[in-house]
Amino acid sequence: MEENVAQSTFEKTKLEEGFYLLKFQNPSKQALKVQRNINSNFIQFHFSGKGEGRFFFNNGSYKIPLLEENALLLYNPKRDLPIDLELQPQSWVISIVISIKKFHALFSEEAGYISFLSLENRDKQYYKDSVLTPGMVIVLNQVMNYNVIASIKNLYLKAKAYELLSLYFNRSEEPDVEQCPFLTDEENVLKIRKAKEIVIAKMAEPPSLQELSREIGLSMKKLKEGFKQIYGDSVFSFLFDYKMEYARKLLDSGEYNVNEVGLKVGYSTSSHFIAAFRKKFGTTPKKYLMSLSSEA
Repeated sequence: MEENVAQSTFEKTKLEEGFYLLKFQNPSKQALKVQRNINSNFIQFHFSGKGEGRFFFNNGSYKIPLLEENALLLYNPKRDLPIDLELQPQSWVISIVISIKKFHALFSEEAGYISFLSLENRDKQYYKDSVLTPGMVIVLNQVMNYNVIASIKNLYLKAKAYELLSLYFNRSEEPDVEQCPFLTDEENVLKIRKAKEIVIAKMAEPPSLQELSREIGLSMKKLKEGFKQIYGDSVFSFLFDYKMEYARKLLDSGEYNVNEVGLKVGYSTSSHFIAAFRKKFGTTPKKYLMSLSSEA
């Protein structure tokens, strides 16, 4: 997030990395323009506590009003979305600007894995207008008129920013309010992880991709794309590496001979297992066992 035109009516507080709280205020008797540069990695939440404002886009060719006690969610993954705000006299707006990665982390432990799967969401723009609840109005006024000692200012504002986002997304009683648009991707991540667990559990006789996609309830395309994004490889390349590492650990244990290990990881003939082991480690299972003996 870049700095731009400094205004006496503007205040920015960095709450955490990728998490900012902005205060825009126009105490004058004339409309006031405020501009900030925001890149496409951030989601914007704008809350109008008093008065009205207008956001301008595409050099002023398009505008969205922000009415009193309304909120506006803005997100455009395709391009930077600078704040170009015109505030009416005696108006103020509180904004939360948060990186997409940190935003995911608020909702899911799968935060690091979500963005790659959002093939449907990746190209979507979000412009969501909604009415503030009474609880949100109270929090906004607390943020605007707080009176705390300097040493806890950041902690106080961080707590209020989290509270504001919690209230924003906790409006399930309103069926027309769009909830977090990215949460469905967590389901896909969990399905991909289930696919990994299945192929590991059935490594001796793994299912086909078609069978696997059917079992986890995900299309083959999403299975292949998602698996590669999470684990850095195709399903069967991942499985090959896993099987060879598992075979090496079995050999390390000293409890199994080469043929037994090969059968456990799905090779009915020892020659195929030996060839696969050599491909992975550059040596045969027998020579690997000999090296363990010499080290001992």
